[in-house]
Amino acid sequence: MGWVLMSEGELNRVEVLSQVSQGRMTATTAANVLGLSRRQVHRLLKKFQSDGPAAIRHKARGRVSNNRIDPAVRVSLTRWFCDPQALYQKGTVENTNNRLRKYLSRSTEPMPRKCLGWKTWAEVFREK
Repeated sequence: MGWVLMSEGELNRVEVLSQVSQGRMTATTAANVLGLSRRQVHRLLKKFQSDGPAAIRHKARGRVSNNRIDPAVRVSLTRWFCDPQALYQKGTVENTNNRLRKYLSRSTEPMPRKCLGWKTWAEVFREK
């Protein structure tokens, strides 16, 4: 068996679970030490006894995050921030961000527009 990379918290879990499996600590005490429920400790103990310490480590270790930003989008977003030393950029960037915030609002309901006679685009579309 090869090396298993683990965090300090995972190593602490392995140590506590090994004490529980050897009978030196109860599951209730282990639950208090690890900040888990007794039921979770029993589940971890079952995995630990069947597959060893490698079963305790996080399964997503070494994988790319699901919440990562696409590199192309990241490059296009960086231009909306001003340089910290260039104070003359601040007003322009804040104005641009406010305009973008208006059009890219997070609300699910469409905003009424002055150009549409203070109606939403959905109301105008339904009228036609």
